[in-house]
This record gives sequence, C-alpha cells and structure tokens, in this order.
Amino acid sequence: MRRLARRTAARHAATRETALAHRVAALVLDYPDDELLAMLPDLRTAVATLPPRLRVPLEQVLDHLGAQPPTVLAAQYVETFDLARRRAPYLSYYSHGDTRRRGVALVEYKQAYRAAGFELEADELPDHVAVVLEFASTGDEAAQESGLRLLLAHRASLELLRLALLDAGSPWAGALVAVCATLPPLDGDDREAVARLAAEGPPGEDVGLEPFAPPASVPDSGARR
Repeated sequence: MRRLARRTAARHAATRETALAHRVAALVLDYPDDELLAMLPDLRTAVATLPPRLRVPLEQVLDHLGAQPPTVLAAQYVETFDLARRRAPYLSYYSHGDTRRRGVALVEYKQAYRAAGFELEADELPDHVAVVLEFASTGDEAAQESGLRLLLAHRASLELLRLALLDAGSPWAGALVAVCATLPPLDGDDREAVARLAAEGPPGEDVGLEPFAPPASVPDSGARR
C-alpha cells in the first residue's frame, strides 16, 4: 500500500508540474502587455517550484520579459510570431496551411473546448499555442487530459515551432522547450512528421489562395489581451 501511495503521489506531482508549466508557458507566449508584466514576480515564484528541466527554460523567458522595456518586448513579439511564417503560433497552420482542412481542424479545437466548458473570446483563434496551453492547464483533470490530447495530436507543430524559435535565438524558445519536455519522447512517426513539415513548410491553399501566405484571419498581436 505504501508503494501504491508513493506512485499515486508521484503521479499527482507530475500532473501538477505539467499543468503549471503549461499555464506559465501559455501566459508568456501571449502578447506581453502590462497585465502579464505585472505578473512576473508571481510567475517566478511559481516556476521556482518546478524541476530544472522545466524551471530553467521558463526562467529564461521570464528573465527576458523582466529585463526589456514594454515597447521593445512588443516589437520583438510581433517580429517573432507575426512576421515569420515558420514561427506562426497557430498549431494547425503547420500541418494544414491556409486550406479548407485547417478550417476543419479549428472546428475540432472548438468542439474540444466546448465539451469541457471552455469558451473562447470572439477574437481568439482556437489553435493559438497560448490558447491550447491555457486549456491544457485549466479546469478539472478531464479537461487537462483533453488539452494534452490536443497537444499530442499537434506534436509535430509544437516541435517545429520550438526548433524555429531556437534557430532564431528567440527568448521565447524556452516556453516551447519546457512544454515539449512535459510530453513523451518523440517516436519515429513524430520525428518523420517534424522533418517533413520542416522541409516542406505549411501547404498552400488548394482552392486558390496564395501558397505559404501568413495565416488568414489572424487577429492582430494584441487580440488576446
């Protein structure tokens, strides 16, 4: 019984750590407005409770957010996520581009959220990485498991965004490093999917839109504020 209790406690601790890492990553991957910057001391306190593999990369993001003027952060955020196709924060874009298939994927996200009682703001796209991570870290265990399934379903997109941010030397890379560290190791299929997406980029619209255009109907950088 003691062994079972230890395993149960370890599982609950891992779940708490994963949810906390996802929640902090969701916040720092959102637009760096005054509300987020005011939260930095509390986020540092929370992150300090995480194991090094999660704590260190998240602290790197928090350190950057705390060291730069708000105007600089805003410009860096836009340059990082809005102006580079391979660093788009919209997970289904990597696999579907601006095609009709992406529309189907967006509906699937919304259905998962609604089933868990999670409602989006009118100007939010459901596949924004910050939205998915917030969902995966909020609510009861069933909602968190649903969020984890979404992350795993788009694992290749997460890994591709992580690699793109690392390649760019982005201070936001640590958030994706921490998120990917909460997920199971990549298997062969995942590695192949990441390699294929990295080589090909998002597919072009197969009904007439310009190939490889930035995500359509993307709200401006302050839309999630």
